[in-house]
Amino acid sequence: MLAANYRSGDDFVVEFLGHRFEFSSDDFGERVTAAAVRLELVASNDLDADEAGDLVELVADGRIVDPRSGLGLYLLRHWEHVSLVKQESLVYWLRKLVFRGAWLDHRVKEGLLDVSWEDNTGDFGYAEPKGGRTLLELAPVPSWRELQYRG
Repeated sequence: MLAANYRSGDDFVVEFLGHRFEFSSDDFGERVTAAAVRLELVASNDLDADEAGDLVELVADGRIVDPRSGLGLYLLRHWEHVSLVKQESLVYWLRKLVFRGAWLDHRVKEGLLDVSWEDNTGDFGYAEPKGGRTLLELAPVPSWRELQYRG
């Protein structure tokens, strides 16, 4: 069994590429919502509990069985178009961004990365603490903007 590389609770446990992530419900929900915003699936992180719940179910289970919100219903009804954009899987990218955030947070916590706010990009920047390689930009992500849920 892998040791936890990131832990905020025990509501969700995910293993990915040799790492183990353990999340509280709140932490996981916030990370899932942030990932949906980053992919432009939703315009902002101002989602109600049912919308966030549908996204959490999608990321945790890979599907939404019984939608709780308009967002969940939208995703279910339009899944054929929304699930893949330019051969990129929505579920894969939501999960990847949740994991990427937890991985970065863990590395910052362990003192392996320094974090700073970049005013010019409106995002966080990461660098090695001893002046080594700077991570100027995280790998680009696909966009679901054309299929964005408009509620």
